[in-house]
Amino acid sequence: LLVRLSGVIMTLLSRFKLSRRLRWILAIGSIVVIAVMLFINYRFYLPIGTGPAGPSVAAEPFESKWSDRKVVLVGIGDSVSAGFGASKGKSYVERLADNPPDEFDDMQGRSLSRVLPNLEVKNIAVSGSNSLQHVGYVADLEKQPEDVFGIVVMTCGGNDLIHWYGRQPPREGAMYGATLPKAQPWIANYKTRLDGLLTDIEKKFPGGCLIFLADIYDPSDGVGDPETTWALPPWPDALPILAAYNQTIRDVAATHPNVRVVPMHETFLGHGIHCRQWWRENYCGSDPTYWYGENLEDPNDRGYDALRRAFLNEIVKERERMRSK
Repeated sequence: LLVRLSGVIMTLLSRFKLSRRLRWILAIGSIVVIAVMLFINYRFYLPIGTGPAGPSVAAEPFESKWSDRKVVLVGIGDSVSAGFGASKGKSYVERLADNPPDEFDDMQGRSLSRVLPNLEVKNIAVSGSNSLQHVGYVADLEKQPEDVFGIVVMTCGGNDLIHWYGRQPPREGAMYGATLPKAQPWIANYKTRLDGLLTDIEKKFPGGCLIFLADIYDPSDGVGDPETTWALPPWPDALPILAAYNQTIRDVAATHPNVRVVPMHETFLGHGIHCRQWWRENYCGSDPTYWYGENLEDPNDRGYDALRRAFLNEIVKERERMRSK
């Protein structure tokens, strides 16, 4: 491309009475300027976009009531479930419960309060928390009456990976920069801890519950190069450790009949720091926009919209479990 571009520029410059050397200097300078502009454009310009984001949600399941029973929607986990950075009423937990006043046309009427009239919402997620801290939060969650069914939505483990962005030596619960061999004992502990968390949550709902546990997204869009943000140190084993955590989530969830995995990782691929780079494997040509906040940890409003849809689609599949007894 640059060779062709240099030919075009030389042809244009040949129309002027310039020495061959000056033409070459101007051509090379022009190419350098254009290359720098393209680099900046594709590397650092991250448009957020407008309008709906994420998968579609069918209208038909929301055309009739699912249940008259008491249902509590409980958010558990880290800042993603706490809704950090979301506009008022637009965290994914809030949007699951009720449509915001300016809801998109394709999501009008698609909320749990529409089909579960006796819905209560409780969010105990805490921004900045990791899976070790979630053990205490779940222990403090009050046991629900037997006539209450629980819909638990959960994000757990993301902060285990990223705290403290390499500013301190990696450790369990803050393993940024760790090698995969060093992280293996921490991954094993996470598996045991997550299994215990899910068991303890189930015990809080003697009337039954479903737990919708998201896997962990990847703001690098599968490239694994946090250093290209110019704000983070490199982490060569980031992707293998992330993959191990996500496999752990799937493995543990498979042992709990009441747990469903929400594909947050897959949903967000192509909407991170490489969202505009069309040559990448995970490029999303239909919506090449950035779904994360300025902190790179949490979604922006469009990201929370997409996450709400991913959760809601998994909840819809299980709506028969919520029928009135």
